[in-house]
Amino acid sequence: MGSLNDTIGRLAARQSAANSAMKVAMSGLAPADPGVLRPFTAPGSNPGGLTAWQFVPADLPPGAPLVVVLHGCTQTAADYDRGAGWSTLAAEQGFALLFPEQVRGNNANLCFNWFVPADIRADAGEVLSIRQMIAAMIDTHGLDPQRVFITGLSAGGAMTAAMLATWPALFAGGAIIAGVPYGAAATVPEAFDRMRGHGLPAPAALAAQIRHASPDTVRWPRLSIWQGSADKTVDPANAEAIAHSWALLQGLDMPARDSVDGHVRRSWRAKDGSVAIESVTVAGLGHGTPIAAQGPQACGTPGPYMLEAGISSTRRIAGFWGIAPVQAAGAAKPAAPAAPAAPAETGMEAMINGALRQAGLIR
Repeated sequence: MGSLNDTIGRLAARQSAANSAMKVAMSGLAPADPGVLRPFTAPGSNPGGLTAWQFVPADLPPGAPLVVVLHGCTQTAADYDRGAGWSTLAAEQGFALLFPEQVRGNNANLCFNWFVPADIRADAGEVLSIRQMIAAMIDTHGLDPQRVFITGLSAGGAMTAAMLATWPALFAGGAIIAGVPYGAAATVPEAFDRMRGHGLPAPAALAAQIRHASPDTVRWPRLSIWQGSADKTVDPANAEAIAHSWALLQGLDMPARDSVDGHVRRSWRAKDGSVAIESVTVAGLGHGTPIAAQGPQACGTPGPYMLEAGISSTRRIAGFWGIAPVQAAGAAKPAAPAAPAAPAETGMEAMINGALRQAGLIR
């Protein structure tokens, strides 16, 4: 008899395929156009079996920065770019983008496998595939190896945490949106628990995991952490755990507290006075990337897991990294209300679908 994890995986794949077929049949539309992104093939072993897309603005000068963007479950690279607006900002400010993309052969719901130990080691799996892609992008386009940054949402945020832990010297900065700490889970059941905020290791243990992954590191990348206060998929306890473990890792003091567009921001300063870590909690936001579709900081388009919040995390993260102007604070806007609840389910269907929804595997 197969395990519950195998059953969940098969049901998730069947549900995803059925949903996709129904949407295409009802709309008459072809699969989503990749838009401004173009395929990118990196030489190397690609042990994680990922694909990739790129965006390189016209006439990009040599030595430009590179931003690596990791999508969430059920998303493609093009979905995430349209929602978050990274290519819009890259064209404005002059930097290149790399979008590693998951494939259904690895994960039926297009989640990066942040909870699989073989995929989050520096020398193996999906982490190594992304590392190879980054090296190829730098070589192909003559980008600045000292200005490489990485960000991601949900499963992409958790994989961002893995990249920052296993290859910290590669990155000048990172941004984790609704993610899970590196090394917090090693199985599917553990992943569900950690996302709910259950059984998270203590910050000291998480810091030790990162140190073990990169024992020789002396310089750590700047880190921006974003979390919705009303997130029911990835509990805000995960953002707390990430922030405190990274602060312990670097021996940073208690954080200062201020606000950005009315949302709580905490910051930990390095010895030179620069902000090494920031953590922004977006009031009333559910599970997704906070965007501003209107106004002076408009960037991105609302959609599933791309949530109108009156604040553009994309612009503010790039400003924190120093590759775009720092956005002036404006009036706070409430987050968009959550979508109506789905009809009630009963029995085994309710148990399995509930687990899949909390994992971000179905909507």
